[in-house]
Amino acid sequence: MFSTLRWRTAPALFTFRTAAAAVLALAVCTVTGGAPAAGAGTVAGLVKPAAAGTVAGQPLHAARPGAATLPPLDDWQLAGQHIIYSYSGLTPPSGLLTRICEGQVAGVIFFGQNISSPTQIAGVIRQLNQADACPGNPVHEPLILETDQEGGLVRRLPGAPVLSEKQIGESSDPAAAVSSAGTGAGDNLLSVGMNTNAAPVVDFYRQAGDFYDQFQRSYSMSPSTAGTLGADFITAQQATGVAATAKHFPGLASATASQNTDVGPVTLWDHLDRIRTLDELPYQSAIAAGVKLVMLDWAVYPNIGSRRPAGLSTKVIAGELRGRLGFTGVTETDAIGAGALGAFGSTSSRAVQAAVAGDDLILSAGQQLSEGTDAMAALVTAERDGTLNLADFEASAARIIALRSTLPG
Repeated sequence: MFSTLRWRTAPALFTFRTAAAAVLALAVCTVTGGAPAAGAGTVAGLVKPAAAGTVAGQPLHAARPGAATLPPLDDWQLAGQHIIYSYSGLTPPSGLLTRICEGQVAGVIFFGQNISSPTQIAGVIRQLNQADACPGNPVHEPLILETDQEGGLVRRLPGAPVLSEKQIGESSDPAAAVSSAGTGAGDNLLSVGMNTNAAPVVDFYRQAGDFYDQFQRSYSMSPSTAGTLGADFITAQQATGVAATAKHFPGLASATASQNTDVGPVTLWDHLDRIRTLDELPYQSAIAAGVKLVMLDWAVYPNIGSRRPAGLSTKVIAGELRGRLGFTGVTETDAIGAGALGAFGSTSSRAVQAAVAGDDLILSAGQQLSEGTDAMAALVTAERDGTLNLADFEASAARIIALRSTLPG
């Protein structure tokens, strides 16, 4: 998932969560009355309860063993902690601001069409932070505000990192170049108020011109080199305060130029030992470097023992990523609307399957508010009917909120 976007102007600096922001946030809550925006009171046939103390006759979710950082949340707020929203155009919809104010949003991802200049997107982020500071929001942590700032062709903001991953890998001093890229990416995102980068790609590539190489999105054909440079980028970027995301687990190294999960199903038949010794090797380096997020891909890996896309597979998430590699941070899906998931039902169905499989964050990247709200409503239903294990779902929300507590905002 990516697009090209380049500017030559320098990003403007911006300061967040001022006293004025708190005043304006209160105004947001006053205008909305702390209730859903018009037309948002029902989502997929569900009605958000009006009473704050109980949800369908049950007490609010609160901190308990395994969820120590979880504040009191109603069902909708608990489900909302798992959703990254997106929207179209240059102005965030009022419904998104309302849901942020009500504590039903984990974060927002920005794409090229959301950004006309650094100054413009900094203003948008100010609006989102004002809504997040609303007194009706029980989660007093910064939103996850992310974009794809890989470098080269894949970047949403002008400026760093200018070099692509391949250019860095082929430079005369890759270690220095990648550290500069990581620092530059972090500083650039911070300058407009973003605090999470959906980068770096840590996968290696196997053949010239394949899925990653055609857009110069990989550091090297060597798994160890890709892992080392990816870890260096992560270390440098996270030193600025901006969280990094290693992607796309367990690895798309063997994908051909035409095997794009954004467009349709992809099955990769590598043997398990090859996946573990090669594809997963860069993720070991990323985890050792303290990467805060890992993004799952939507390819199917039959030799891992699953016919489901990686982001819908407990064998990949719990077995490989968390069990074998020991990752304890936040997991995020790739775009929940991807073409690779055509056989796995609606947005609602996909979101529930992803959460059941062990994904923490559901990436609603369709640039429609309804995609995120449909996913949230489905999670509420799945929680209430027992499809989701409540303890696991709460622990997942606690991981997300713990991540948010480390982010600038």
